Amino acid sequence: MRLFGLIGFPLSHSFSKKYFTEKFEREGLSDCLFENFPIASVEDIKELLDRHPDLTGLSITIPYKEKIISLLDDASETVKKTKACNCIKITNGKLVGYNTDVSGFENSFKKVLTPDLRNALILGTGGASKAVAYVLEKLNISYKFVSRNPALPNLSYEQVTPDVIAETDIIINTTPVGMYPDITEAPGIPYATLNDHHLLFDLVYNPAKTLFLKRGEEKGAKIHNGLEMLEILAEENWKIWNS
Repeated sequence: MRLFGLIGFPLSHSFSKKYFTEKFEREGLSDCLFENFPIASVEDIKELLDRHPDLTGLSITIPYKEKIISLLDDASETVKKTKACNCIKITNGKLVGYNTDVSGFENSFKKVLTPDLRNALILGTGGASKAVAYVLEKLNISYKFVSRNPALPNLSYEQVTPDVIAETDIIINTTPVGMYPDITEAPGIPYATLNDHHLLFDLVYNPAKTLFLKRGEEKGAKIHNGLEMLEILAEENWKIWNS
Protein backbone atom coordinates (compact mmCIF):
# COMPACT_ATOMS: atom_id res chain seq x y z
CA MET A 1 0.00 0.00 0.00
CA ARG A 2 1.30 3.45 -0.94
CA LEU A 3 0.38 5.92 1.78
CA PHE A 4 0.01 9.67 1.31
CA GLY A 5 -1.19 12.25 3.78
CA LEU A 6 -1.75 15.77 4.97
CA ILE A 7 -0.14 17.34 8.03
CA GLY A 8 -1.35 20.46 9.76
CA PHE A 9 -3.51 21.46 12.70
CA PRO A 10 -6.46 21.30 12.79
CA LEU A 11 -7.54 19.22 9.78
CA SER A 12 -11.25 18.77 10.36
CA HIS A 13 -12.26 20.43 7.08
CA SER A 14 -9.35 19.65 4.78
CA PHE A 15 -9.64 19.48 1.00
CA SER A 16 -6.95 16.90 0.31
CA LYS A 17 -8.32 13.69 1.85
CA LYS A 18 -11.63 13.87 -0.02
CA TYR A 19 -9.94 14.89 -3.27
CA PHE A 20 -7.36 12.10 -3.28
CA THR A 21 -9.71 9.42 -1.96
CA GLU A 22 -12.10 10.16 -4.84
CA LYS A 23 -9.19 10.32 -7.29
CA PHE A 24 -7.90 6.91 -6.21
CA GLU A 25 -11.38 5.38 -6.53
CA ARG A 26 -12.01 7.02 -9.91
CA GLU A 27 -8.66 5.93 -11.35
CA GLY A 28 -8.72 2.43 -9.85
CA LEU A 29 -5.66 3.03 -7.68
CA SER A 30 -6.52 0.39 -5.09
CA ASP A 31 -2.97 0.33 -3.72
CA CYS A 32 -3.08 4.02 -2.69
CA LEU A 33 -4.43 5.54 0.52
CA PHE A 34 -4.61 9.16 1.71
CA GLU A 35 -4.96 10.04 5.39
CA ASN A 36 -5.10 13.19 7.52
CA PHE A 37 -2.39 13.47 10.17
CA PRO A 38 -3.19 16.33 12.56
CA ILE A 39 -0.02 16.96 14.55
CA ALA A 40 0.28 19.38 17.45
CA SER A 41 3.91 20.25 16.65
CA VAL A 42 5.88 20.15 13.42
CA GLU A 43 8.48 18.07 15.26
CA ASP A 44 5.89 15.28 15.49
CA ILE A 45 6.57 14.48 11.83
CA LYS A 46 9.55 12.39 12.97
CA GLU A 47 7.31 10.10 15.04
CA LEU A 48 4.79 10.05 12.20
CA LEU A 49 7.41 8.75 9.77
CA ASP A 50 8.48 6.10 12.28
CA ARG A 51 4.87 4.93 12.67
CA HIS A 52 4.20 4.92 8.92
CA PRO A 53 7.31 3.78 7.05
CA ASP A 54 5.18 3.38 3.91
CA LEU A 55 4.53 7.12 3.67
CA THR A 56 5.44 8.28 0.15
CA GLY A 57 4.25 11.88 0.07
CA LEU A 58 2.82 14.60 2.29
CA SER A 59 0.84 17.75 1.71
CA ILE A 60 1.52 20.52 4.23
CA THR A 61 -1.03 23.06 5.44
CA ILE A 62 -1.53 25.63 8.22
CA PRO A 63 0.47 26.22 10.36
CA TYR A 64 3.53 24.28 9.16
CA LYS A 65 4.38 25.52 5.66
CA GLU A 66 7.28 27.60 6.98
CA LYS A 67 8.17 25.59 10.10
CA ILE A 68 8.67 22.36 8.12
CA ILE A 69 11.64 23.73 6.15
CA SER A 70 14.17 23.15 8.94
CA LEU A 71 13.29 19.43 8.89
CA LEU A 72 13.78 18.90 5.15
CA ASP A 73 16.77 17.06 3.72
CA ASP A 74 16.54 19.00 0.47
CA ALA A 75 14.26 21.60 -1.12
CA SER A 76 13.34 22.91 -4.54
CA GLU A 77 14.47 26.34 -5.66
CA THR A 78 10.90 27.59 -5.25
CA VAL A 79 10.89 26.54 -1.60
CA LYS A 80 14.21 28.29 -1.07
CA LYS A 81 12.91 31.49 -2.64
CA THR A 82 9.48 31.53 -0.98
CA LYS A 83 10.68 30.07 2.34
CA ALA A 84 7.50 27.98 2.38
CA CYS A 85 6.76 24.33 1.57
CA ASN A 86 3.40 22.63 1.00
CA CYS A 87 4.51 19.32 -0.57
CA ILE A 88 7.03 16.68 0.50
CA LYS A 89 8.28 13.66 -1.40
CA ILE A 90 9.66 10.91 0.84
CA THR A 91 12.33 8.59 -0.56
CA ASN A 92 14.28 6.20 1.68
CA GLY A 93 13.40 8.32 4.68
CA LYS A 94 14.65 11.53 3.05
CA LEU A 95 12.30 14.52 2.87
CA VAL A 96 12.44 16.73 -0.22
CA GLY A 97 10.25 19.85 -0.14
CA TYR A 98 8.37 21.60 -2.94
CA ASN A 99 6.01 24.56 -3.22
CA THR A 100 3.05 23.79 -5.46
CA ASP A 101 1.04 26.67 -3.96
CA VAL A 102 2.95 28.75 -6.49
CA SER A 103 1.80 26.89 -9.59
CA GLY A 104 -1.68 26.39 -8.16
CA PHE A 105 -2.18 30.08 -7.46
CA GLU A 106 -0.50 31.29 -10.64
CA ASN A 107 -2.53 29.11 -13.00
CA SER A 108 -5.83 29.96 -11.31
CA PHE A 109 -5.06 33.66 -10.82
CA LYS A 110 -4.01 34.27 -14.43
CA LYS A 111 -7.46 33.16 -15.61
CA VAL A 112 -9.08 36.16 -13.90
CA LEU A 113 -6.22 38.67 -14.24
CA THR A 114 -6.63 41.55 -16.70
CA PRO A 115 -3.93 43.99 -17.88
CA ASP A 116 -5.40 46.93 -15.94
CA LEU A 117 -4.85 45.23 -12.58
CA ARG A 118 -1.33 46.21 -11.55
CA ASN A 119 -1.17 46.37 -7.73
CA ALA A 120 -2.40 44.25 -4.85
CA LEU A 121 -2.95 43.87 -1.13
CA ILE A 122 -2.10 40.45 0.30
CA LEU A 123 -4.11 39.81 3.46
CA GLY A 124 -2.02 37.65 5.79
CA THR A 125 1.67 36.83 6.09
CA GLY A 126 1.63 33.03 6.53
CA GLY A 127 3.05 30.35 4.27
CA ALA A 128 0.48 30.71 1.49
CA SER A 129 1.10 34.44 1.28
CA LYS A 130 4.71 33.76 0.29
CA ALA A 131 3.59 31.84 -2.80
CA VAL A 132 1.17 34.63 -3.73
CA ALA A 133 3.90 37.26 -3.40
CA TYR A 134 6.26 35.13 -5.51
CA VAL A 135 3.69 34.94 -8.31
CA LEU A 136 2.86 38.65 -8.16
CA GLU A 137 6.55 39.51 -8.47
CA LYS A 138 6.82 37.19 -11.46
CA LEU A 139 3.86 38.99 -13.08
CA ASN A 140 5.27 42.46 -12.27
CA ILE A 141 2.35 43.29 -9.97
CA SER A 142 3.30 45.45 -6.99
CA TYR A 143 1.92 44.46 -3.60
CA LYS A 144 1.81 45.14 0.12
CA PHE A 145 1.16 42.70 2.94
CA VAL A 146 -1.57 43.38 5.49
CA SER A 147 -1.20 41.75 8.90
CA ARG A 148 -2.79 41.74 12.35
CA ASN A 149 0.78 41.98 13.68
CA PRO A 150 2.44 44.25 11.14
CA ALA A 151 6.13 44.89 10.87
CA LEU A 152 7.57 47.40 8.43
CA PRO A 153 6.87 47.59 5.52
CA ASN A 154 3.61 45.69 6.11
CA LEU A 155 0.32 47.46 6.74
CA SER A 156 -1.98 46.88 9.69
CA TYR A 157 -5.69 46.40 9.00
CA GLU A 158 -6.27 49.80 10.60
CA GLN A 159 -4.01 51.33 7.95
CA VAL A 160 -6.13 49.92 5.11
CA THR A 161 -8.26 53.04 4.73
CA PRO A 162 -10.89 53.73 2.05
CA ASP A 163 -8.20 55.70 0.20
CA VAL A 164 -5.88 52.67 0.20
CA ILE A 165 -8.69 50.48 -1.17
CA ALA A 166 -9.48 53.07 -3.85
CA GLU A 167 -5.85 52.93 -5.01
CA THR A 168 -5.73 49.10 -4.98
CA ASP A 169 -6.68 46.83 -7.89
CA ILE A 170 -6.46 43.34 -6.35
CA ILE A 171 -7.11 42.06 -2.82
CA ILE A 172 -6.02 38.50 -2.04
CA ASN A 173 -7.04 36.80 1.19
CA THR A 174 -4.44 34.22 2.24
CA THR A 175 -5.80 33.85 5.79
CA PRO A 176 -8.33 31.24 7.01
CA VAL A 177 -10.75 34.02 8.03
CA GLY A 178 -14.22 33.17 6.74
CA MET A 179 -13.49 29.46 6.28
CA TYR A 180 -16.15 26.96 7.36
CA PRO A 181 -17.45 26.78 10.07
CA ASP A 182 -16.68 30.47 10.79
CA ILE A 183 -18.57 31.68 7.73
CA THR A 184 -19.83 34.91 9.36
CA GLU A 185 -16.30 36.31 9.57
CA ALA A 186 -14.41 38.40 7.00
CA PRO A 187 -11.10 40.27 6.93
CA GLY A 188 -11.48 43.77 8.38
CA ILE A 189 -11.18 46.05 5.37
CA PRO A 190 -13.46 48.93 4.22
CA TYR A 191 -15.66 47.02 1.75
CA ALA A 192 -17.81 50.08 1.01
CA THR A 193 -15.01 51.49 -1.17
CA LEU A 194 -14.91 48.47 -3.49
CA ASN A 195 -16.26 48.78 -7.03
CA ASP A 196 -16.35 46.96 -10.37
CA HIS A 197 -12.65 47.66 -11.00
CA HIS A 198 -11.52 45.47 -8.10
CA LEU A 199 -10.64 41.77 -8.13
CA LEU A 200 -11.05 39.81 -4.89
CA PHE A 201 -9.32 36.42 -4.73
CA ASP A 202 -9.86 34.20 -1.67
CA LEU A 203 -7.62 31.18 -1.11
CA VAL A 204 -10.44 29.74 1.01
CA TYR A 205 -12.65 27.30 -0.93
CA ASN A 206 -15.22 26.32 1.74
CA PRO A 207 -17.66 27.98 1.58
CA ALA A 208 -17.44 28.58 -2.17
CA LYS A 209 -18.42 32.20 -1.59
CA THR A 210 -16.98 33.56 1.65
CA LEU A 211 -18.28 36.70 3.29
CA PHE A 212 -15.15 38.44 1.92
CA LEU A 213 -16.19 37.49 -1.62
CA LYS A 214 -19.89 38.23 -1.03
CA ARG A 215 -19.11 41.75 0.15
CA GLY A 216 -16.92 42.31 -2.88
CA GLU A 217 -19.53 40.95 -5.25
CA GLU A 218 -22.18 43.25 -3.74
CA LYS A 219 -20.01 46.19 -4.80
CA GLY A 220 -19.51 44.86 -8.32
CA ALA A 221 -16.02 43.45 -7.81
CA LYS A 222 -14.81 40.39 -9.71
CA ILE A 223 -14.41 37.44 -7.33
CA HIS A 224 -12.62 34.08 -7.38
CA ASN A 225 -12.22 31.40 -4.71
CA GLY A 226 -9.45 28.92 -3.94
CA LEU A 227 -10.98 25.65 -5.16
CA GLU A 228 -9.33 25.64 -8.58
CA MET A 229 -5.98 26.52 -7.01
CA LEU A 230 -6.27 23.54 -4.66
CA GLU A 231 -7.20 21.19 -7.50
CA ILE A 232 -4.21 22.33 -9.57
CA LEU A 233 -1.72 22.02 -6.72
CA ALA A 234 -3.11 18.62 -5.71
CA GLU A 235 -2.35 17.31 -9.21
CA GLU A 236 1.10 18.91 -9.06
CA ASN A 237 1.71 17.13 -5.74
CA TRP A 238 0.64 13.85 -7.35
CA LYS A 239 3.12 14.34 -10.22
CA ILE A 240 5.92 15.03 -7.74
CA TRP A 241 5.11 11.99 -5.59
CA ASN A 242 5.20 9.78 -8.68
CA SER A 243 8.25 11.32 -10.35
